[in-house]
Amino acid sequence: MSTEVMYTVKVEESRPATHQKPSAGPVYRCIYAKDGLLDLPAGLESPWQFFSDSAKRSPSSPMLGRRQTTDSKVAPYVWLTYQEVYNAAIRMGSAMRSLGVNPGDRCGIYGSNCPEWITAMEACSSQAVTFVPLYDTLGANAVEFIINHAEVSIAFAQENKIPAILSCLPRCSANLKTIVSFSNISSTQKQEAEELGVSCFSWEEFSKLGTLNCELPPKQKTSVCTIMYTSGTTGEPKGVILTNEAIMAEVLSIEHLLFLTDKVATEEDSYFSYLPLAHVYDQIMECYSIYKGCSIGFWRGDIRFLMEDIQELRPTIFCGVPRVYDRIYNGIEKKISSGGAVRKTLFQYAYNYKLGNLEKGLPHDKAAPLLDRLIFDKIKQALGGRVRIMLSGAAPLPRHVEEFLRVTNSTLSQGYGLTESVGGCFTSVANVFTMVGTVGIPITTIEARLESVPEMGYDALSSLPRGEICLRGKTLFSGYHKRQDLTDEVLVDGWFHTGDIGEWQPDGAMKIIDRKKNIFKLSQGEYVAVENIESTYLRCPLITSIWVYGNSFESFLVAVVVPDQKALEDWAVNHHVTGDFNSLCENLKARKYIVDELNNTGHKHQLRGFEMLKAVHLEPNPFDMERDLITPTFKLKRPQLLKYYKDTVDQLYSEAKGIRG
Repeated sequence: MSTEVMYTVKVEESRPATHQKPSAGPVYRCIYAKDGLLDLPAGLESPWQFFSDSAKRSPSSPMLGRRQTTDSKVAPYVWLTYQEVYNAAIRMGSAMRSLGVNPGDRCGIYGSNCPEWITAMEACSSQAVTFVPLYDTLGANAVEFIINHAEVSIAFAQENKIPAILSCLPRCSANLKTIVSFSNISSTQKQEAEELGVSCFSWEEFSKLGTLNCELPPKQKTSVCTIMYTSGTTGEPKGVILTNEAIMAEVLSIEHLLFLTDKVATEEDSYFSYLPLAHVYDQIMECYSIYKGCSIGFWRGDIRFLMEDIQELRPTIFCGVPRVYDRIYNGIEKKISSGGAVRKTLFQYAYNYKLGNLEKGLPHDKAAPLLDRLIFDKIKQALGGRVRIMLSGAAPLPRHVEEFLRVTNSTLSQGYGLTESVGGCFTSVANVFTMVGTVGIPITTIEARLESVPEMGYDALSSLPRGEICLRGKTLFSGYHKRQDLTDEVLVDGWFHTGDIGEWQPDGAMKIIDRKKNIFKLSQGEYVAVENIESTYLRCPLITSIWVYGNSFESFLVAVVVPDQKALEDWAVNHHVTGDFNSLCENLKARKYIVDELNNTGHKHQLRGFEMLKAVHLEPNPFDMERDLITPTFKLKRPQLLKYYKDTVDQLYSEAKGIRG
């Protein structure tokens, strides 16, 4: 990468390869941290201060809101104020102490995003207790594993999650001594737990054990705030240790970058909470919202009503993952297409005009203000009409979707991060349109460099530097809980090795191009970077999901594909093929049509011959967490997919070999 870049500065020279270590490129910081990484202000010891300061500053401001459903009717959002949540958290924290839960002990929180989740988290924070999110989407027996591994002594749980805790209680009761329901708990459940020496309380009962006049223990920035178990795609969940300092530094870095490049959040802002609170992405955004005194509105927990809840809340801050943005994009595209030729032509003219101005460097609000009012403001209504900050993370956002949302909605910043980097460690800069397709620049608490991966052909010292992204700085984890071996694998000489392959752009932005572990070799010796191939095939409008498979005993690739239902049904009508969606997925002509279109997309985007698909299975049901096929952030779980579709994959190889003679 050229050192004359606009948005990063070189702070350390490259390191040539030795017989022990691959070569590493120069170390870079973003331009906004050129004189040093962002420091925590003196006296800031715990995220509890973010919340308590907001409660003192704006006690009557709305903080946590939800919608109640009665007799199949759904009500508007009902709000708890900052003071009400503060009082509840103090009482809950005091109740925990009365039962012998002390600073440094571990408390589990298990359930969907809701006011009780945040209240339980703040109760832990008030008493310097480490909170541990529990979630079953980490795979079978994950809750049991986490309770035992983290030595969780008390757990707050959503009412419908209590049976899951009770079922593993015989194997967890050495650690877990108290269960608190987010709402109610039955006498039968209490009895079942008490027989194993575990106490159970409803939310109300537990609150009465506490007092508002309890003394809060001192906090330390080096204390463990949370142990967050990763939704890893292989093996047992890993407990990522995050300190108070790391979380506060991440939150303040968001504030710092918004202050320098956009507009910081205020008490007037509203955040929509639907991404799992047990995942670092949403956790940090809610922590930032609390720090700034924003209101946080929770979804109902049902994907069918997601857009309806957004319409009701009308948030100003919206975080998404590519799968959600894909849905929004496809929904808007269908509406535009069904609006008639004149409307479609008018939209395309407006789109191209505004896109041209954005590409020239005009800020979003000045690129086409008249067209915004006439055309694009209607499109903004898909997210309620008020969104001013849009963020995307968890996986790469397709370029065409990012461009479309930037043109039609608001500034959208794509970021990149991991649980181990306390959430986002790179972010694109608002109103810098050239960063479309990248994850932007390092945040102001992190330094980054690339390390060569010779076996994949990536050279960190070439004119277009490519290699494994390595990080060091203030927003990094402190290791994996009770797994020094895994910690030593990824933390080397102070550098965290992410396992992701990046490419520095000439302006200092980072582009994610591959994953170090998700490569395999075909029988003829060709290396296949499977995520890159899948992202290319996903550009085919006929499909919504794809899992590409190959191994070193075979010379070609096959795939399991979830087709777009309307696209397949339209094809069936045009080709006089009858049957419902499930039977169409089994139709040989439909399968041939899809594989041909996928390979056309592959050719169009320069995939090589061995990267083409020889056979596909059409799957009518989306990959889901219920079958343990994807993570909570919708990443494919490859070992689990192979186990689930093993017979299907074997059949595809047999078919393809038969076709080939």
